[in-house]
Amino acid sequence: MASGKRRLDIETIGDVTVAKFVDKKILDETNIQIIGNQLFGLVEDDGRKKIILDFSNVEYLSSAALGKLITMDKKVKSAGGKLRLCSIRPDIYEVFAITKLNQVFDIKDDQDQALEGL
Repeated sequence: MASGKRRLDIETIGDVTVAKFVDKKILDETNIQIIGNQLFGLVEDDGRKKIILDFSNVEYLSSAALGKLITMDKKVKSAGGKLRLCSIRPDIYEVFAITKLNQVFDIKDDQDQALEGL
């Protein structure tokens, strides 16, 4: 486990892991590193295959954070799992659309939709 404060609230619903971001602003390089380590640990250490990332608290997201999400997506797919994102604010979703990441990630409006058929 990485040192430092937990940046994710982890909840298990059935066989699905829901990781909710604690921070409103994911900008600081150190925090992004911690978030990345915690996310990657879900797949690499805990062997979780179905993961939902809940962005309902997030107001700002840096490009470095997007890089971690891309890496996370690759790790989940290579482990034969599924990753979904949900509850992304319209202004943050716009960044996903501009960068075409909305075509890479499976993005749902809310957690209930994300859980459907996962």
